[in-house]
Amino acid sequence: MFKYNVCFIKSNERILMLNREKPPIMGVWNGVGGKYEAGESADEGAKREVFEETGIKVNEYFSKGVITWSKSDEEKDGLHVYLFEVNETLGNEPIQKTREGILDWKEIDWIMHPNNLGIAEMVTQYLPVLLAKEGDYLFEYIDGIVKLMETSTIAGR
Repeated sequence: MFKYNVCFIKSNERILMLNREKPPIMGVWNGVGGKYEAGESADEGAKREVFEETGIKVNEYFSKGVITWSKSDEEKDGLHVYLFEVNETLGNEPIQKTREGILDWKEIDWIMHPNNLGIAEMVTQYLPVLLAKEGDYLFEYIDGIVKLMETSTIAGR
């Protein structure tokens, strides 16, 4: 399991984004998330991070993925990405300042706009896949491009 997760919370056509105040991606809009704690599963860590950073309690994910890339020593690294859907009224909450940065509900079209340079590097490449259909996805990041490698649908959903 990789050390980190990034989680997106969707309400109608808006996604809760965090403009981080600290490195490594200071001043950039991204999902919420962080580092897993000892003994946590990927799903448990994602839910905990969402609650710690937003105060929102999420249950089952809509979709999730793993993004991998090669490090300089040919070892693989990566992170888990999640999309949770929440009550439609939450997407109307006002901007909120937290210890991590600024939380704001952003329109999906704003996030995906090709002229928007303030979004974290890979988000506009994998987020459309997570939004399109429930499932588990495997992505690989090679030479600046996120490639969808594998898909599995979630039974019973």
